[in-house]
Amino acid sequence: MKIVRRHGKPVRIEMLPLIDIVFLLLIFFIYAMLSMAVHRGLDLDLPESAVTTISDQSTWAISIKRRNTAIDIYLEEQRIQLDDLTRILADQPDERKVQPVLLFADEEVSYQQLFTVLDALQQAGYRDISLQANQQ
Repeated sequence: MKIVRRHGKPVRIEMLPLIDIVFLLLIFFIYAMLSMAVHRGLDLDLPESAVTTISDQSTWAISIKRRNTAIDIYLEEQRIQLDDLTRILADQPDERKVQPVLLFADEEVSYQQLFTVLDALQQAGYRDISLQANQQ
């Protein structure tokens, strides 16, 4: 008995649904990566600004938190005294002193306390200091 083969349409892989799925996965992983971004400062109530920029090239992240009438200073996430801040930053090589420093200051920190830290940074040789704020 002879078997007759029917030649139908050739099998085709549809590319459009595959492209849609790949783009959805790409978007999912981008959002997942952005939500896992590391915030280098402490959890502070930052002041608001219409124009905010955050640089990723910084050498240090310095946070100033108000405690009653005094302030607490944090280098990265380690609490330090103002004199230690000046000493630690002054001991750094000159190549690191040209990179920007991110300065996170609680919105309740007074100008005088903020300028005390800014003076310490300038005495240590840092000139590119970026004050951070929340976007309005």
